[in-house]
Parts: sequence; structure tokens; C-alpha cells
Amino acid sequence: MKISISGIRGIFGNDLTLKDVLRFCNNFSSLVKSKKCVIGHDTRPSYSMMLDTASAALLQNGIDVYNLGMMPTPVIFRESRKYQAGVIVTSSHNPTDWNGLKFIIDGRGINEDELKTLTNDDNASISEVGTETKIESDYVQEASKLIGNVSGTPKVVVDIGGGAAKNVAPELLKKIGCQVEVINDSLENCSRGPDPTSDDLNDLISKCNDAVGFAFDLDGDRLVVVKDGKKLSPDITLGLGVVKALELGYKKFVLSIDSSIAVEKFILEKGGEVQRSKVGEANVIDLMIKTNSQAGGEGSSGGFILPEFNYCRDGILTSGFIASMLGQDNFENALKFFEKYQQVREKVSIEASLHDRILEKLTQKMSEEFEKVITIDGVKAIVDENSWVLVRKSNTEDIIRISGESDNLEKVKTIVEQTRDLVKQSHDEVK
Repeated sequence: MKISISGIRGIFGNDLTLKDVLRFCNNFSSLVKSKKCVIGHDTRPSYSMMLDTASAALLQNGIDVYNLGMMPTPVIFRESRKYQAGVIVTSSHNPTDWNGLKFIIDGRGINEDELKTLTNDDNASISEVGTETKIESDYVQEASKLIGNVSGTPKVVVDIGGGAAKNVAPELLKKIGCQVEVINDSLENCSRGPDPTSDDLNDLISKCNDAVGFAFDLDGDRLVVVKDGKKLSPDITLGLGVVKALELGYKKFVLSIDSSIAVEKFILEKGGEVQRSKVGEANVIDLMIKTNSQAGGEGSSGGFILPEFNYCRDGILTSGFIASMLGQDNFENALKFFEKYQQVREKVSIEASLHDRILEKLTQKMSEEFEKVITIDGVKAIVDENSWVLVRKSNTEDIIRISGESDNLEKVKTIVEQTRDLVKQSHDEVK
């Protein structure tokens, strides 16, 4: 089981049970001061038992439950603003035998202090039993007002991935004026995996010679774009969301430390400002709140975030933003700019007990090798104005991750290879 501010995740019936669901939701109830909570789920086979159990735990603690049924994560986050709290039965982009819980307070994911409450052994005091109400969402209407209508009638293909975006993303894109074709709308007959950032998306690519494609994960917060028969990197999804945000007049951005330098350069060239956070959606949002930033996100997950609308990665809103720019010069020019930069990501298998000592050694080596080293999350070296490399430990696996970027593919491959050698040297020294 994985427990973090990003949520609870595990293989259902193995390391995640209904007893766990009861415990976490009982404890979460003590954080729900309004006594009102929105709840919803994605399309995983185990959703029904988990949803019923989560609802029962909330109800017995005097929480009124507002049930959205099957809805993508961004919709549930958006609706939670009306009720103060939310619970989502989802494991995001994990395989379908997994499931989990995401918790929302005041429109955002829980923080570290709230996570401690969630995982303690003290149940909330039981009061009168709450009531359950089925509700519907105004998400499409609200998002379409923000996006505006597209010019012309652009053709888009939406790859649902068998997930919860099936009743929302196509409706939004149609409402703003797109011609929409939908594929993989059923989990049972889906031709790809749950995570579009790692899947080849061959079916979507085959349909996008004369259209733009949008691929979602199971709960609809991740988005990958396909254009001209080619899958674009997740960082480009973030970049295109930023292009629209700049058009709307936003200037203050937060990007995770592993997001593309191309996106940062684009923002700065347009007169904006950028701050960097630790990797992870929750860390990006935390810095957004602290600095009153207006937009940003996490490139590795294709996650654009617009706090005015949602304190979460919102792939559905982002697809609408991108569609609204199709055929415009600013879209094509920005895309060419982003595509000049290449990222390489690798991992090295190393036992977790050695990670901290290895990173300490590595920091020394990289400080000697490069002029500028940043240590807010792992070790990031700025190689030159167009190139960087980042080394981070995994919080869930016995691996160390290495990611790098440059405007020259061979150069970034060399940088990552040299850094991998430094990681291995550090490992040999601490063994």
C-alpha cells in the first residue's frame, strides 16, 4: 500500500482492504468541519464496494454525502469547492487491479498535517448519521465559459482509456465547437493501459493524421496530446496549457523542478515569472498557494493546473484550452518552440536504505562537476542555459530516477549517461 498526500493506493483485496477504507474515511471525517462531503469514483472494477464503504464511514460520522457517481477527478475537485470536502475512489493511472482514495479539503488535496490525522488510530467521534444525496455537476458549463468557443470546427479524437472522463471530456469539447470522435470509451474493450504518458497510444495515433488527439488516464487528470500522427511529450501538454494561461493574462507560474526548461523559457519570454517546486502535484499546489501563483503544473504527468478553476491537474480543462487554440499561429509557434527540447528519463535499481547516503555523496560530486546545483528535491545540476539533469530517490520503489533535458538529444543522452555513472560510483562508495 502507498500512503502519501497524493492519496492511498494499493492492490484491492491484497494490501488495500475495506477495513482500510473504513479506517481512513473515519479519520478523514474529523477534518470535515462543514459536515458535507462530495464523493465519486472512476471505472475500476472494485469501485462499488469501496464507494459504499467510504460513504458508510462518512455517514456514520455525521457527514452528509453528495454522490456524483462515476466522475473524473477534476470534476470532483471542482464540485468539492461547494461542500468543503471530497473523497475520490480512484488509483489514478495505476493498473486496474489497484484502487485507492484521494481526499480533498477546501478544494485542494490534503497536506502533510492532515495526512497524519488520516493515518492515526483515533476515530472521529460519532454523532448523528448523515444523509446521502445524488447530485450532478456543472463542470462542463463552467469550464466552457472559461475556455470560450473554438474557431472553425476542429476535428479532435478523444481516447478515454476506459476511464471516468467518458461522459465529460467529449461533452466539453463538443460544447466549445469541436467535431469529436471517441475511442476506448469502455474499460472492457480498451486497447491500451491506464496511463497515457507511458502507453504508445497506437490506436489514437492511427486516427490523428488530420486531427488532434487527447488521451486521458482512468480518472481524467492526466492528458497526453497526439498531433500529426505523433505522440507529444507530457511536458508539451503542460506547455500548451501555459500558452493559454498567458493568453488569459496570467503571469505567475509554479513548475515542478523536473518540468521542461522550454516551458520556463516560454513564460519568461512572455513577461511572466516562474518558481520551482518539489516534484509532485501536491507540492506544486502547495507552493502555488504560498506564493499566490496563478497557474503551472508538472510536466512529467502531463499535468496543467489552474488554481482559479481547480487545485488539481485538470486534463479535461486543458484539452479544452488546447482545442481553443488549434489553427492559430501562437499554437503552432509555441509547439515548435517546445519540440526543440528533448528529455531523457532513466532509473537505477538501488536498495532504498542507501538512497539518502548516495544522494549525499552525489551532491558532492555534482557540485564539483557543475557550477550550479539545486537541492530542493534530490540533486539538480544546471549544465548550461538549455540543459539540466536531476537525480531523485523514489519514495515507493528501490530505484533512483535520473532525468535530463537539452536542446540537443545526443547531448542530453550523454549527460544522463555520465550522471548514471556518478550514481553508480556513489553507490559503490557507500556500500
